[in-house]
Amino acid sequence: MEVQEIKQRFGIIGSSPLLNRAINIANQVAPTDISVLITGESGSGKEVFSHIIHQMSPRKHGPFIAVNCGAIPEGTIDSELFGHEKGAYTGAVGERKGYFETVNGGTIFLDEIGEMPLGTQARLLRVLESGQYIKVGSSKVEKTNVRVIAATNVDVYEAVKAGKFREDLYYRLNTVPLRIPPLRDRKEDIYLIFRKFTSDFTAKYRSPPIQLDDAAQQVLINYSWPGNVRQLKNIAEQLAVLERDRTITAQTLLTYIPHEMGNRNLPMRIENQPKEDFSERDILYKVLFDMKRDMVELKKLVADIIEQGGVAANYAGNAQVINQLYRDIDLPNKAESQFTLQQPVHNNNNTGSSNNNGNDNYNITHDAEEVEESLSLIEKESDLIRKALKKHRGKRKLAAQELGISERTLYRKIKELNL
Repeated sequence: MEVQEIKQRFGIIGSSPLLNRAINIANQVAPTDISVLITGESGSGKEVFSHIIHQMSPRKHGPFIAVNCGAIPEGTIDSELFGHEKGAYTGAVGERKGYFETVNGGTIFLDEIGEMPLGTQARLLRVLESGQYIKVGSSKVEKTNVRVIAATNVDVYEAVKAGKFREDLYYRLNTVPLRIPPLRDRKEDIYLIFRKFTSDFTAKYRSPPIQLDDAAQQVLINYSWPGNVRQLKNIAEQLAVLERDRTITAQTLLTYIPHEMGNRNLPMRIENQPKEDFSERDILYKVLFDMKRDMVELKKLVADIIEQGGVAANYAGNAQVINQLYRDIDLPNKAESQFTLQQPVHNNNNTGSSNNNGNDNYNITHDAEEVEESLSLIEKESDLIRKALKKHRGKRKLAAQELGISERTLYRKIKELNL
């Protein structure tokens, strides 16, 4: 089955290459019977992929059950998965079938498997290797034919190194790793998914359609979405129910985004946030204002030197300072300016004294070639990116951090500007 057909069948929206790759892997592994470990952040849609694998496998007519391992208490998880005999523990008033027995011939999805206790991990490993298990309180070996799909939002390999997850179980489950990309890595899909959610909710609650203005769309796309698709769906539903003005502005949308998650999640500055997060246009304006301020300070310095030119001892090194200031400003039009400090002229007729009551007379001249400065934002942007790349010796990640933009945005700008 083609990727587009799978998207239509299971209601998946988006065209991100990372998403398409994940769907391709699920499609290829579905006809087999091997175990699959799905990794991804909370809310990214791991359970949807477990349904894809089950529905496209030979077990599609068999039972399917999803079990959240993190939601089951440690004392009862063995009973839930493998069942128990009557009197196996206090409160076991009768025999109980476990999930591996009831789902025989089908698929079991073990979500948040990183939260599974080590003892239960050992029993699960035996099921994966031999299809055998023993109920709690029994000595009889039972058989089952179940395909296991596991999922986690934690780094299982790090859990293995920390002794919280069995290494042999990790390699047994990780036969085919399947990573679901977070929503922030699928920026091109965010607005499409949001429109689908708002359309569904406005139809459900019989309310007028929701629209975002351009600024709100940028906020939506640039937010990091730590809760992924689940969080996006939640905000879409809130907007569909609560907002009377059906054209949503950026300011309105920001009221639905939790500020306490940190300004790193937001595409613009938020009040009472000490750390600044600039957009690309903000960076250009900031540089232009800094250059203007430096030029004003330079003019003041030159005026002071000219007015007090008679005090040579205090200003002998000013020419070098001024030239260094021009080099530090590094104007994009490369205007050349040079200050020179001429030597004092002595009066040969008065050998015992010099002009100005004993003070040497220094003449300061300023030769400057003025070039009209370009005000093109594209040229400024191109120049800033070149300088950042040069400063960090071509390392794009460090250059992006210096510019205050994402590495993905830097790649796009390099391509657009043919740098």
